[in-house]
Amino acid sequence: MPEILAPGRHPLVAREGWGHIAVSVTAAAAASWRWGPLGSAPFWFIALFVVQFFRDPVRPLPQGSRLVVCPADGRIVALGRAHDPYLDRPALRVSIFMNIFNVHSNRSPVEGLVQKRWYQPGTFVNAALDKASERNERNALWLRTDSGADIVVVQIAGLIARRILCYVTEAAHVERGQRYGFIRFGSRVDLYLPEDAALRVALGDKVHGGQDIVAMLA
Repeated sequence: MPEILAPGRHPLVAREGWGHIAVSVTAAAAASWRWGPLGSAPFWFIALFVVQFFRDPVRPLPQGSRLVVCPADGRIVALGRAHDPYLDRPALRVSIFMNIFNVHSNRSPVEGLVQKRWYQPGTFVNAALDKASERNERNALWLRTDSGADIVVVQIAGLIARRILCYVTEAAHVERGQRYGFIRFGSRVDLYLPEDAALRVALGDKVHGGQDIVAMLA
């Protein structure tokens, strides 16, 4: 299957991270000047962690009009039939848990039009737990493909995540693999698909946003 680069190319470090990186590197440099290499080592470790957290690689995007690509990096922690609370329908749910070492950019799983966006404040329980889908702070997008398939993708805050960023609004057109948001410091993404979609992932799989195929639409 031919591949292209995901749309919306961007630097290898997410724009959301430049301020955090500048602060951490400045603090590490100041610690080096005051305490030397040994005393500043913890500060440089923190700076290195911040850089790796905000890394944002450009990914090859698989091509095919029926493909649903992974919206986030992480591990599949829930998979199967579920009730879609946003469109009030039976659906297939794919839940991806992002730990602090995963890339935290979020990418559109399909090409289509944003029909609606929901934001819900909430708690900050461990995003790996199933109850996070109902209790945590979350931002959901309802996407409709050109063929009429309805997809819901939900950004969910985690235990230490405190900010969900989403850059698209209702009536916006998004491309498959397009970078549309970011969640800071540990989180989860839920994907609700039509019941007749054919899943291409299994529970426990490690996946990569904008690159791995989650399902095929009917």
